[in-house]
Amino acid sequence: MASITLNHLVKKYGDGFPAVNDISIDIADGEFIILVGPSGCGKSTLLRMIVGLEDITDGDLLINGQRVNDKAPRDRNLAMVFQNYALYPHLTVYENIAFPLRLAKGKHSEEQVDKLVTEAAATLELTDHLQRKPANLSGGQRQRVAMGRAIVRQADAFLFDEPLSNLDAKLRGQMRSEISQMQRRLGVTSVYVTHDQTEAMTLGDRVAVLKKGELQQIASPRELYEQPVNLFVAGFIGSPSMNFLPATLEGNVLRTAVGDLEIPAEKARKAAGKKVVLVGVRPEFFEDAKLVEDHKRSNGSTFMATLTHTEWLGNEQYGYINFDPAPEMRELLNNLARDMDADELRPQVVVTLDAASRIRGGREAELWLDTRKLHLFDAETGENLTRDAEAGAELTRQAGEERAEEIATAQQADGHGNGNGTGFSSGTSGRTDGAPHGQGNGAPVDAAATRSGGATAAGGKRSAG
Repeated sequence: MASITLNHLVKKYGDGFPAVNDISIDIADGEFIILVGPSGCGKSTLLRMIVGLEDITDGDLLINGQRVNDKAPRDRNLAMVFQNYALYPHLTVYENIAFPLRLAKGKHSEEQVDKLVTEAAATLELTDHLQRKPANLSGGQRQRVAMGRAIVRQADAFLFDEPLSNLDAKLRGQMRSEISQMQRRLGVTSVYVTHDQTEAMTLGDRVAVLKKGELQQIASPRELYEQPVNLFVAGFIGSPSMNFLPATLEGNVLRTAVGDLEIPAEKARKAAGKKVVLVGVRPEFFEDAKLVEDHKRSNGSTFMATLTHTEWLGNEQYGYINFDPAPEMRELLNNLARDMDADELRPQVVVTLDAASRIRGGREAELWLDTRKLHLFDAETGENLTRDAEAGAELTRQAGEERAEEIATAQQADGHGNGNGTGFSSGTSGRTDGAPHGQGNGAPVDAAATRSGGATAAGGKRSAG
């Protein structure tokens, strides 16, 4: 296994376009890192730089402390899983998994090949399918065959480039679970690129959020969700996404388009002197005021609002409130939307209500908001004025400890017991403040054989993928 260090990596094309701009991340041995962001943010380009399919313009890439900028892909001992399965249709599952071993030409005896293939098949629950051809497999089974190739190579790290993009929703959920369990059992260092935040939040030990080639924040999923560093991270992470309300602050009261909200004095102090702020509120911070228990009511503020409509989902329901921002605030919201790959950010507040709530669209209702949890953002810079960096770092530290225990438990249950799990810190290991620094179906492919092929960033265009 391996640790991977990205030290101020830069990738510029001939026209000077910085697809990756000054990114620094320390990936611990055995850690599962997710690279996430909208199209064109540089995540796929960064992954290809690690494996050696893209040249590095500036900065240093270290694997196990050794600089590998000039090493060929085959000498980095990394296994990459592309969007395309790239299975050979005329070969059985057994031979597809064994292919990289056969490619080594004599490096492995037939007994070693058989041992590695059968072990990988057992890990991926493919033992009963070894003599089948790919055409007779489901999409999820083909994906497991693709991952089997990566496992038998005994690579120092696995690199995944959106491997689940072409599976339907049910299979994606199943494969997320299988990838997570496999990574825990093997304890192998993994870097996973996705635009799907559900994958990012459920799979990763830490998640790196990228925007226009720059690292915005890297932290545990929970820290990203509860303590985002800026407007972009706050809006990109979470589904439904965070609501943003323009507001003015008068003492401890926020004047917003949906009503006046009294906030804790500590939060108000952090935004003192700002003419206008953006209030960031997760949908689940709201509730029907009638259903809030008395001992909780003092933790928030109530206001009257008319919902346009509600959506009942069984276990909960969503309500929607429209508001009309000032023209300059509308432009700010639209700019944020464009950063997140949307045409516009609708001036609408989404609220999560208890399934028992009788609030319905078209009627004025009293809502309660937990003001302890809202965030205040600088309307000009996007900085989170109320972020508690220490609390966020503690969340990521705890996640590291829990992860190490999970890996140890999974490996003991699987009979490995090599204790490869490691803790990790918020930020970028030595850069821990989390601040910015400056497609087919998923197959492991020998990177050396695919330098001019495979899944290219942004479909081969000169934009970061």
